[in-house]
Amino acid sequence: MVRLGNFLFHYRNILFPLFYALLFLPSPLLFSNGLPMLIAGFIIGLSGQLTRMTTIGLVYIIRGGRDRRVYAEDLVTTGIFSHCRNPLYVGNILMITGLGLMSNSRIFIFLLIPLFLFFYQAIVRAEENFLDNKFGEPYREYMRKVNRWVPGLRGIGSTLRSMTFRWKRVWIKEYGTTLIWSTAALWLIGKYIQEQAGWVALGEKLPALLIAQLVLITLYLFVRYKKKTKQWKAD
Repeated sequence: MVRLGNFLFHYRNILFPLFYALLFLPSPLLFSNGLPMLIAGFIIGLSGQLTRMTTIGLVYIIRGGRDRRVYAEDLVTTGIFSHCRNPLYVGNILMITGLGLMSNSRIFIFLLIPLFLFFYQAIVRAEENFLDNKFGEPYREYMRKVNRWVPGLRGIGSTLRSMTFRWKRVWIKEYGTTLIWSTAALWLIGKYIQEQAGWVALGEKLPALLIAQLVLITLYLFVRYKKKTKQWKAD
């Protein structure tokens, strides 16, 4: 599992975007009326995005590794990480699960979501192996106290009040992920319109969808410009 996790970590920037593309793979629908799935999926996906934003806004740790390998400079066990060991990954799982429900696709829900979960489990096992080897008993003690996936909500209010939320850091660190997730959600809405009312109805809504997409891209380019010109810096 650790070897597989290291492999997936190395190629995650290629593999995981494929899951977003496969949301639009032709597939039998799970329900003939996809509206409840669309609404529920959007709420779940949005909760994942908010989970990531909250984590990054309160504290940010390097998840990009080094040379596309698992790496960590420090062992972070405080703040939001005192309630869940992998809050960013929980956010990712909620996002792809929500989008999968929005797609109303039998293939994605019953095949690709479980595969996505398995991949992340492997990556986390690889990270845990690295952290255990590097930090030893302090990390093992942390593992005994804090869940890998399910957040412990006891004392979460006090934790949030004790920390400073930094919006600028959220913009700088999360603008790419936000564009990808929101773009997928937008066009899954378009997919729903086509499935329920046909191509003509989609054509009627297409200008609104394109305008929304243009707004998302404009925000992305604006934040990217601010970051690249160092007008905005993560603190």
